[in-house]
Amino acid sequence: MTVSESSEVIIIGGGASGLMCARVAAQRGRRVLVIEHVNRVGKKILMSGGGRCNFTNLGVTPENYLSANPHFCKSALARYTPYDFIDLLERHGITWHEKEWGQLFCDVSSKQIVRMLLDECAEAGVRIHTDCRISEVRRNDGFELLTSKGRFHTQSLVVASGGLSIPRMGATGFGYDLARQFGHAVLPPRAGLVPLILSGKHQQRYEGLAGLALPVASHCNGASFGSSMLFTHRGVSGPAILQISSYWQPGDELKLNLLPDVNAARVLLQLRQDRPTTQLRTVLAEMLPRRLAHRLCEVWLPSRPLHQYHQAELHDIGTRLADWPLVASGSEGYRTAEVTLGGVDTAQLSSQTMASRRVPGLYFIGEVVDVTGHLGGYNFQWAWASGQAAGEAV
Repeated sequence: MTVSESSEVIIIGGGASGLMCARVAAQRGRRVLVIEHVNRVGKKILMSGGGRCNFTNLGVTPENYLSANPHFCKSALARYTPYDFIDLLERHGITWHEKEWGQLFCDVSSKQIVRMLLDECAEAGVRIHTDCRISEVRRNDGFELLTSKGRFHTQSLVVASGGLSIPRMGATGFGYDLARQFGHAVLPPRAGLVPLILSGKHQQRYEGLAGLALPVASHCNGASFGSSMLFTHRGVSGPAILQISSYWQPGDELKLNLLPDVNAARVLLQLRQDRPTTQLRTVLAEMLPRRLAHRLCEVWLPSRPLHQYHQAELHDIGTRLADWPLVASGSEGYRTAEVTLGGVDTAQLSSQTMASRRVPGLYFIGEVVDVTGHLGGYNFQWAWASGQAAGEAV
């Protein structure tokens, strides 16, 4: 195999962070090549937000990210904000709208985001090879990449290969393996923003509730998220569960406030005075979805007229509803996870440039790094910001 070409910058991965890095570096006059191992770039962008791409969030702060070093993301996020990306969209005539909690989506299609990035890259002279699989990376007066399309050489190598989530889209552990090859620690990856599974008696108790949704507040390991929860055939999903899943691991205590907007204990005590002969299951069905209320009374809270409960009993029931234990056995895993937690240890990277502190010319950006955002556009903002930071440095 002979040398196919040499580039000043090679980026492994044609996702959000890789394309952002490519356009920025090329606009600075660098000769840039993007290598993508699947048949098209931007696949996760295309599927995001139901095809509308939740491309950022107006409320981005460092507190919206999980990392062994919570300070690492601050520099990149401060230097490339959601409004910078909005400016880019508007220059390309892409209209957008805000949904709840600051989430921004394209009005038309996520294809517009990919098209915008590709147009920016093309105008700046970026070359992109898809269906190009890398078999080996060597350090040889820079970096030498042996691929299915030839041998490539570069002085600056950017790893933007993503994590393990959604393997059907082509996700692999390539970036982690490459990091280890060059002496970088990799914090154990695991699925994040993922539905949780119930099993055994914990699943049986909620059997038949699949498709039922309700507002809850989820709590685990000091984190709390108020949003909707959805019962599934295998367990629970919905934003409140996806968010808390990033903080939960098997064996951890997970609690739900089933009535987050109500002081359930106070309401039940008041109803004991106002409607003493009303059954508990009846009043709970007025506060919760009927099927769930009846299931709670069938399994955990035997129903009788309210006047037959002591005040302390109703207070206890209200307290339990506000601190309801959910015993999950695991998650749906990478198959449905939106992100991968863990990744390349930030202790060995520059927060200013995303450059390796161990290997000159090596950079890591996006999801492959140990920085993971909450649900709602935060992970795309990290992709844009980290890609921008590296693109300005390579």
